[in-house]
Amino acid sequence: MELPEKMPKHIAVIMDGNGRWAQNQGLPRMEGHRRGAAVVREITEICCRWNLPQLTLYCFSSENWKRPDEELRFLMELLRHYMIEERSTLMKNNVKLQVIGRREKIPLETLNAMDETIEQTAKNTGMTLCLAVNYGSRQEITDAVRKIAADVLAGKISEEKIDETVISGYLYTKGMPDPDLLIRTAGEKRLSNYLLWQLSYAELWVTEKCWPEFNEVLLAEAVRAFAKRERRFGGLNRFT
Repeated sequence: MELPEKMPKHIAVIMDGNGRWAQNQGLPRMEGHRRGAAVVREITEICCRWNLPQLTLYCFSSENWKRPDEELRFLMELLRHYMIEERSTLMKNNVKLQVIGRREKIPLETLNAMDETIEQTAKNTGMTLCLAVNYGSRQEITDAVRKIAADVLAGKISEEKIDETVISGYLYTKGMPDPDLLIRTAGEKRLSNYLLWQLSYAELWVTEKCWPEFNEVLLAEAVRAFAKRERRFGGLNRFT
């Protein structure tokens, strides 16, 4: 598949529509989540082939705890299963796994599987796969503010030294590049409390297709659309 020369270096994805897809197929919502997990593997392997430096996926938001208990148990078990079953795939593709979000409420068995996979892939030098789990951007910023305030009180940093770079260093995504392309599936046109700081200058691309339908053709369409856009970051068009 021919790709544009101007490729994003970091793609963030809001993987929306698993339940909607399942209902449209006459299937239980759980089957939509199961298919969505399979698409995560497919898209990860495609991005590795394309030499994408980083892929960040919104897997479970801090607001998702409002869902029914049965669905929550299934999602946590699905995440645990993914962490175990995908280790070999991640290692084969030289992928480094990172996870952002709060650890509270996540079952211990899932956390242990997550930590083991992060440790096993820590020395990999290929693409970084970052999963946002129990993640909310406002929570992330709140946690960063608390840490900065504590360090100011402890004399580790002065108020005058606090700038955007310092703040970025206190976020969950410390050391990661900001995404330059955000993809959202299922047609919704909002950020849903996802990487609000990091997405400040990202290009947005939305498809009506639900996440279980997402594939290489749609991903290529997104990166081609990205390549056609002129990113001025507040400056002027060179022809202006």
